[in-house]
Amino acid sequence: MRRSKKERQILLTKTIQGNPFITDEELADKFSVSVQTIRLDRLELSIPELRERIKSVAEKRFEDEVKSLPLDEVIGEIIDIDLDHSAISIFDVKSEHVFKRNKIARGHHLFAQANSLAVAVINDELALTAKAKIYFTRSVIEGERVVAKARVLRNDQENDRTFVHVDSFVNNEVVFRGEFEMYRLYK
Repeated sequence: MRRSKKERQILLTKTIQGNPFITDEELADKFSVSVQTIRLDRLELSIPELRERIKSVAEKRFEDEVKSLPLDEVIGEIIDIDLDHSAISIFDVKSEHVFKRNKIARGHHLFAQANSLAVAVINDELALTAKAKIYFTRSVIEGERVVAKARVLRNDQENDRTFVHVDSFVNNEVVFRGEFEMYRLYK
């Protein structure tokens, strides 16, 4: 049964308020309409696109928390952070991130997302990557969303080090793994 435009827009607003990270494609599937219809509805309702919603939520929530680098220097969008414990970011792979010939993401983008998340999770003014051990477990292609999850394994104050593990996923499948040894100033 198709909903009226007004009813759909009310439900659309509630859905986005409940999950600001939902994509237009997911909304189109949920409401059995085209992506273009969702975009038109969002435009009429003055609801920004996903990227702007994520940015807005992250800036409001984490602006005062992240100390080691400005949020605009993080590769991907931080969606959750608990300093010196864990953090999560998302990164949408676009045409500028892939090889033109095969649409596979360039590895340095996946590394940059994980590395900047490992820096951001440090509760200190200065955090630098001292050493990294990385593993690419499968290719990521244009259009996929990479969710990176960082967790602090241990702090070594005597040597000014923090050890951070990062797993990156596409649809719950691990695509990248990194072990980062971070230099920091304990203040």
